[in-house]
Amino acid sequence: MTRRYFGTDGIRGKANRFPMTPEVALKVGMAAGLVFQRGDHRHRVVIGKDTRRSSYMLENAMVAGFTSAGMDVYLLGPMPTPAVAMLTRSLRADIGVMISASHNPFEDNGIKLFGPDGYKLSDEIESRIEALLDEDMTNRMPTGAAMGRATRIDGVHDRYIEFAKRTLPREISLEGMRIAIDCANGAGYDVAPKVLWELGGEVVEIGTAPDGTNINRDCGSTAPHALAEKVREVRADIGIALDGDADRVLVVDERGEIVDGDQLMAVIAESWNEDGRLAAGGIVATIMSNLGLERFLASQNLLLARTKVGDRYVVEHMRAHGYNVGGEQSGHIVMSDFGTTGDGLISALQVLAVVKQRGGKVSEICRRFDPVPQFLKNVRFAGGSPLERDEVKSAIEAGQSRLGNSGRLVIRPSGTEPLIRVMAEGDDPRLVEDVVDDICGALRRAAA
Repeated sequence: MTRRYFGTDGIRGKANRFPMTPEVALKVGMAAGLVFQRGDHRHRVVIGKDTRRSSYMLENAMVAGFTSAGMDVYLLGPMPTPAVAMLTRSLRADIGVMISASHNPFEDNGIKLFGPDGYKLSDEIESRIEALLDEDMTNRMPTGAAMGRATRIDGVHDRYIEFAKRTLPREISLEGMRIAIDCANGAGYDVAPKVLWELGGEVVEIGTAPDGTNINRDCGSTAPHALAEKVREVRADIGIALDGDADRVLVVDERGEIVDGDQLMAVIAESWNEDGRLAAGGIVATIMSNLGLERFLASQNLLLARTKVGDRYVVEHMRAHGYNVGGEQSGHIVMSDFGTTGDGLISALQVLAVVKQRGGKVSEICRRFDPVPQFLKNVRFAGGSPLERDEVKSAIEAGQSRLGNSGRLVIRPSGTEPLIRVMAEGDDPRLVEDVVDDICGALRRAAA
């Protein structure tokens, strides 16, 4: 079945335009409420959101949908995505909802759904929900006392703060560290600085004044240069950049230089392996993670298992094969010992613990390998499948041959736009760029 609503990470789009309209949000609540009826108990759903103005509009629509389906709604307010996943389990909810477009601009919004185990929904369950969205569900809705009610609950921030602090060993303190944090004016603006301060850090905040329209605007993990300037200005030991829903993190070292998710996964994997905590002899990452990470792990006798792009595929592979660390170059890092989805704050805490234990500078501790030169270009097409053209196939085969065993070539259609992404990496940057240019040229001719 062609999916009209759900993409690779829930439903996402421009707010107040299909599919991110109040009408669709209402129907998602009704449909998900029907799909997750599991017995005779009072069913419950928890709903969190980020700080976008449209999140309030969509929240109200979803409350109407879920209560009409007979589910009791517990409203969490602005909360990080991983906190919503954790609270779904903690509060024994039947389903969890996060209203957020993550790192996207403020004009966008999205709906992420979690099952009672705190994991994102499978394709099969999303398809069942989607199948109901274009139907008239009115006659399936309960009436009278069987309808649900909505309650805004207090204390959930404190629950998550204590949960995050307990992910560190008791003897670890952040005293003596000056930490700059950029919360992207998003969902982590309140809880993240508090966690760092309560652990003893001297905290310098930016991106913690959301006004409904400034989420991810020139701040956060998608625009970490403001944090880099702040780190240099206040002479911080480290900078931490979250995204709009706080499920991603990038780090800035004391020199103001950016450390990406591949390096952070290397730090965590090495440390956990030394402590005997790393499961399955390696980690999981996507096909976009740098070859340098793979080589570094191999030098530690560790494996790098690769999946297609998307944190849900990373998590699926981790669960199927027993890994407890995985993630993406973007900074979406999953540690299944602590949670079911990426958690930018808890990932940052694990890195901070390594920095404290080793007692060195972040620029030394958080750069575990030299990245292999990587080059990426996008080619837009109007229709059809340019990848099926003989000219394109020949260019791809020639590129793979030129790179040989010292490089990688990744070509994939975008999951959200009519784009084909062409990425190559290898030790010779000029060769890598030439290979990408040749393939992109063939794609443009085929798409013309």
